[in-house]
This record gives sequence, C-alpha cells and structure tokens, in this order.
Amino acid sequence: MKKFLTGAGLLLLIIIAGILFTGIINLKDRHPGYKADMKIISRHSSPLKAGFAAMPITPEVTDRWTDANNDARYRPKDGDTFTDGNGNGKFDPVWMAGFSNSRAANGIHDDLWARTMVLDDGQTRLAVVVLDAIGFMNCDVIDVRERIPASAGVTYTIVVSTHSHECPDLLGLWGKSPFKTGVDDDYMEYVKDQAVKSVISAVNNLKPASLKISEDPTGAIPLVKDTREPEVMDPGLRIIRAVSREDGNTLGTLIAWADHPETLWSRNLLVTSDFPHFVREGVEKGIRKGDSLVMAGTGGVAMYINGAIGGLMTTHPSLPVRDPFTGQELSEPSFEKAEAQGKQLALLALNAMEKPAAEIDSAGISLIVRTITMPIQNKMFKLATFLGILDRGTTGWMKMRSELAVFTLGSLSFATLPGEVYPEIINGGIETPDGADFDIEPVEVPSVRDMMPGKFKFVFGLANDETGYLIPKSQWDVRSPYTYGRNDAPYGEENSLGPETAPLIHRNLKEMLTELNLQP
Repeated sequence: MKKFLTGAGLLLLIIIAGILFTGIINLKDRHPGYKADMKIISRHSSPLKAGFAAMPITPEVTDRWTDANNDARYRPKDGDTFTDGNGNGKFDPVWMAGFSNSRAANGIHDDLWARTMVLDDGQTRLAVVVLDAIGFMNCDVIDVRERIPASAGVTYTIVVSTHSHECPDLLGLWGKSPFKTGVDDDYMEYVKDQAVKSVISAVNNLKPASLKISEDPTGAIPLVKDTREPEVMDPGLRIIRAVSREDGNTLGTLIAWADHPETLWSRNLLVTSDFPHFVREGVEKGIRKGDSLVMAGTGGVAMYINGAIGGLMTTHPSLPVRDPFTGQELSEPSFEKAEAQGKQLALLALNAMEKPAAEIDSAGISLIVRTITMPIQNKMFKLATFLGILDRGTTGWMKMRSELAVFTLGSLSFATLPGEVYPEIINGGIETPDGADFDIEPVEVPSVRDMMPGKFKFVFGLANDETGYLIPKSQWDVRSPYTYGRNDAPYGEENSLGPETAPLIHRNLKEMLTELNLQP
C-alpha cells in the first residue's frame, strides 16, 4: 500500500508539473517587445490612390455528419454518425464559432473571404483587411503584418473581423468541449497567407481614385435589435465608394454597419458569412427579383465592416425581417431571412450612393497607433489563456497586448477598437443604473464620435484583435441585485476581459484623438 501511495503521489506531482510547464509555455509572449506605435501627421494634400482585392478563406469540410437528435452538436454518445470523406478513419471537424461547443460544420453555403482596401496618399500606404471570422487575435494580426513583404510598401495594416457566428473558430473557444480549442492550425495558416495575398493584390491594383462618401443614418433601424437595456444602437450605414479617376469604374466599396452576423442563429451547420454575403453580393452585382435586375450594382470589390455591436446588436429570432419584394415577414432563422436582410441593406447602400454627401480626390493620411496592455480579469479567460485554449500568450502576469488606431483622410475620420464595443461608448447614452456593481458616474465620456474630427466618422469594431465586450464601467453588473430588474447577470460581462477594459480603451482613445485634433 505504501508503495502504491508513493507511486500515486509521484504520478500526481508529475501531472501537476506537466500542467504548470504547459501553462508557462502558453503564457509566453508570442511577439516579445512588439509595438505597433506610430504617429504620422500629414501636412500635405495629394491625389489619392486606392486598390481592392478579395481572396477566399473558405475551409474544406471533408466529413459530413448526421445529427441524430437535432441539437446542432456533434456527439457520438447521442447517436451522431459521420461519413468519412477523406478515408482516414476519423472524424475531421470544422468547429463553428459563436454559439456552442461541438457545433461541427456540415457543408458550405457561400465562400468566406479576406477582402482588402489599400489607400495611398503618396507618403502613407494604409491597408484594411476584413476577414469573415468570429475574431482574429492581435498575435495573429502581427503574424499577418510580418508576412507582408517590404516591397508592398504598406505603412500600416488593420485586420478586422466581420464577427460572423457561422465561420470556423479562429479564437479557440468553440471546440469539441470548453477545454479543447476549436482552432485548426492548418486553417489558421491558410487564413493568414490568404490575408497577405489579398494585401499584395490590392497594392498591385492601386489606381488614382476618388472617394465618394455616402450615409443613411436611419434606414437600417428595422433590421437590428438591442436585446438588453439601456437600448442604445448604432444603426447608421456609412459607405465609401472608390472610383477610378482613369475610367470612372468602381474599384471597391466599403460598407460599415453595426450588427452581429448571426441571423442564421445557433442551429445552422453550413459555413457562411451570414447576411454580409448578401450585402456584398447585392452591392457588387445588383439586386434581383427572380430573373429581373431591380437595381444595378457598382461592380468592384465590396467589403462589409462591423462597428459598435456590443450590447447586443443582433437580428434576433424575435425580430422579423421583411422581404423587400414579397413583403413577407421572416422571423425564424433561415437563409431566406439572411438574404432578405442583406438585400435590404444593399438597397439602402446603393440608394445612398446615388447621391454622395462628399467626394475626396486629394488628401493626406494622418495616423496615430498605440499598443496597449490590458489586464485579464475574467476568471474563465485566465483559465483559457493558461490552458492555451486562448492561444495568444501574455505580456506579463495575466496581461495581454492589444492595439488602437485613429486616422483621418480629408473629412473622414476613423477609430479602431479591439472588441465588441457598446454603442453608448461610441455615440453617448451611458447610464448608471440601480444595481450596478460600481456606484460611479459614467467614465467613458465624452463619446468617441464626439471626440473624432471631420464630418464623416467611421468606427471599426473587432479591429486588430478580439478581446470580447467593451462595457461601460458604470453599467458593469455581475453581482446581485441586477440592473434594470433582471433576474440574472447580463450576458456581456461573461465575455469581457473585465470592468477596467472599456475605461482603459476610452482613456487612450481620448488622448490619441486629442492629439489628432490638435494637429494643423
């Protein structure tokens, strides 16, 4: 017995040592000493160039499976079976992100993309890459930047995620179980390589361009719902259309809106970019009713970028979407509902582009980038980081590197935030509700848009990182009694780094935007 206990104790020590060693490796900084910090203040106005490109990042779904109990989760214990598509004798899943663990893809509905816009003022070359992905962590963004050849001449690259909940897991949180990553390393490498190719291709496609700016502040309100209180949204459509000054053709279009691409909801098992697919297709190719072209598209490469989607901004199953041609109200999650939503958004964008609010032929790019360090206060995020499920490393004990950027181009201004920001931080309307965990006045004031210069103000959420929800500290609520008469804590806090995240980001943005506004 004594020998058995001694052996068991030794085995336990070995296991503990192994876990600790693995944890230390997982906490190692992936890019030691990396800083993206830069400051470029343009005092000139030069003719602009723009280039666009799109590269597919569609995964290969080799195996199909039968969902015995229709729970949208692959579980052999429930009687689920699979067809071995590649003959290797095992199930090769593509774990889909956004709703639950064990949600394995069962096919492809439409291609996923890495779509890039490059803007060049003759001195600064800025690349904006949009991935059809739930999110893309800062360490992976840095990998993409480091693979872009110097010959491309790119000054700074922003990588943004659409946040589709119907794409492969690129964060690690939606694998077979909560303790197993959902990231496929080979697919991750493919996404990074395709993102680089899209940047290089967009650079090669650079042409003298005019930027036509359009907005629709209210038309999309019926297509999004705020599922918590206080009900604050960011429903405006903002559009940049780049037109070649050589032949008048559209090079590309950037459509910015704020809504979770999860209209298909949690039981969909086909890989898709959700409603952004139909937005981009409608803007590029036009809107059809059956075989008839109702409204012509612009051509070029259309990009969809998400904004202030925290809160939650979503096309919830309880929100019906009207088909723009039949008038049918679609409530249940379906591709018909996502298509109706995408067509409505595309129609709004195309109509807005018919009468641009401004046109920019010449301008200079002013840019401020700041690397920030944020504390990981969320206990589950700490565990996921230690176990390597969130495989991003740390820059100190439970601290992570992230990034902010602000830039201007003529009457345009842009702010990038590394997560799902609550709209009241962007547009105002932060409250201090009864029951909140901190009895304080709103911290994140003034609003980000109030601080941004220029007439047309674009906010890119999930930019250069995905750190979860960015929640006003005065609304933070994990302890009873809960705010707004809730019986339970709100959802957002479960997927946030902690209550200090939004104040830290806002404080840095305020400093950066103040500096940008002070420049001549």
